[in-house]
Order: sequence, then C-alpha cells, then structure tokens
Amino acid sequence: MLREIVSNELYTILLVIGLAIVAIAKLVNPRRFNDLVYILGNYKYLKIYSKDQKFLDKFDALLFGNLVITSSVFVYILFQYFTETKETSVNLLFKIAIGIASFFLIKVLIERLIGSLFEIDKLIDEYIFQKTSYKNYLGILLLPINALLLYGFNLTLPIIYVMFTILLIVNIIGLITSYKTHQYLIKHQFFYFILYLCALEITPYVILYKVFLT
Repeated sequence: MLREIVSNELYTILLVIGLAIVAIAKLVNPRRFNDLVYILGNYKYLKIYSKDQKFLDKFDALLFGNLVITSSVFVYILFQYFTETKETSVNLLFKIAIGIASFFLIKVLIERLIGSLFEIDKLIDEYIFQKTSYKNYLGILLLPINALLLYGFNLTLPIIYVMFTILLIVNIIGLITSYKTHQYLIKHQFFYFILYLCALEITPYVILYKVFLT
C-alpha cells in the first residue's frame, strides 16, 4: 500500500535529473561506469582509474552532481518524517543541497592542502580518489533508495534504520579499502593517522549532527 504524500512532483523532477546525470556519465565513459558499479566486490576500478585521475574530471563531476541531488532528497525525506512536515520547501531543499556540496568540496580542499603542506600529494590524491569513488557509488545507490522511500514504502523507523545500515556498510567498505591500501604508512604513522581520523573523518560529521539537532 502506497503512503500518501501531498505532492511528489519536485522529488520526481530531482530523481529524473539524477537519473539523467547518471545516464550521461555512463555515455561519457561506459567502461568506467560498468567498473564502478562492481566496486564493492572488485578493486579493479580503484587500481585502473586512480592512475589517470585529474583535478577536474568530467565523469566524477557528473556523479558528484548526482550525489548532491540524491543525498539532498534523502536528507529532506528524513527531515519531513521526523518533523512531520507535509509541505515541500524548495528553499530548504536548495539550502540542504548547497550545504552538502559545500561540505564535501571544502573537506576535499582541506585534505589537498594538508597533502601539500606535508608533501604527500600523491598519497592524498589516491586516498581522495578512493573516497570519492565510493561516495559516487552511494549517490547511484541512493536513486533506487529514494524512489522506494517516496513511492514504495510507508516510511517507518525500521525502514529508515535498514536504509541507513545499507549506506553505512558501503561507506565502511570504502574506508576499510582506503586504509588497507595504505596500511604500511598507517602503521608507521599511527599517531598522525588517528589525529587525521578525528579531525577530518569524525569531527565534521559530529558537527553536522549537532547542527541538525539544533
């Protein structure tokens, strides 16, 4: 039984835009897209494309655009559920999208700055590429998840927990892959690794959590 929603027109438009962006990315580089789809069980994508990465990459830029759209829709769906808001605010949804895009971009710029300061640019570039690849994969995964939340399920807390668990597992796999790749350096620089983990991988999300709670 479909759940009743006042209007899903804006959501539908955004999901179609996200789907179109993903389709364009596949047309731009079909082989790379197919490799990305299997990234969870195959490290081929990371090994091949990390060598040819560019500062401004059309393929990654397209999928980042989809990530911003789908994650914004996902966050707003949860916001409506927990606040019991029925009306869709275009203004608030736009602010969420800008916030998410700014958060990811600023985080990457800070990481690149750290890499430059400590003269570990190559290592940081590889690390950022791996994280970006898994985040772009999450953006693709959010397309069917958002569609199910909007049109397939009567949204409940257990369903939210299931969706969160799926996204968390993918994110954890991405982090483990990144750390496994650089485990030799991590063992020899464990203190700096913990410092980095707290400063750039945990603290930003804690701050976001606090902001949303207030």
